Amino acid sequence: MTYLIDIFQVIIVDLVLAGDNAIIIALAVIGLPKEERGRVLLFGIIFATVLRVIFAIFTVYLLQIPGVMLFGGLLLFWVAISLVREILSHHKKDSLDTSGSTSNHTQVKTTRQAIWQIIVADVSMSLDNILAVAGIARENLSVLVVGLVFSIAFMGFAAQGIAKLLERHIWLAWVGVAIIFYVAGLMTWDGFLQW
Repeated sequence: MTYLIDIFQVIIVDLVLAGDNAIIIALAVIGLPKEERGRVLLFGIIFATVLRVIFAIFTVYLLQIPGVMLFGGLLLFWVAISLVREILSHHKKDSLDTSGSTSNHTQVKTTRQAIWQIIVADVSMSLDNILAVAGIARENLSVLVVGLVFSIAFMGFAAQGIAKLLERHIWLAWVGVAIIFYVAGLMTWDGFLQW
């Protein structure tokens, strides 16, 4: 019975934290040219998967390092601020396009910029996810593995759907950034308390 309760808790945590990671990956690709989005999205999902596996292997050691959550939260704040600038730039580009101006003052996001945002976000949020799941699983390896598999599957599914949705409704990007700021604040606060 305890095992099933742990699995249920892991699934809930994964729905929240893997969803946040999917939002970041989706937000990172919306500023890219359409032909680049699929490739960068796939990179983000694969990179997050690899990080989750690595962090799961070393999770016992990570839990003993003071300041791990604090560092992850601060990284996530940096990602959120850069995404705010990007959304504002996207709005400016849209207003130039609708006014009929052919001026090219706004820059298209580069693949390198999107990949860098994804890497920083994946490092902080994959760590957050694995630490949360490890806290629930304690020393039960099968619970940790189930949590890992579920978070990867959910993140891959959600990132594609969210990217398409954000492309049609840019205002939802602001909701995503608010979620990222919230998670960054929680991680930073928890890390500060553990310091």
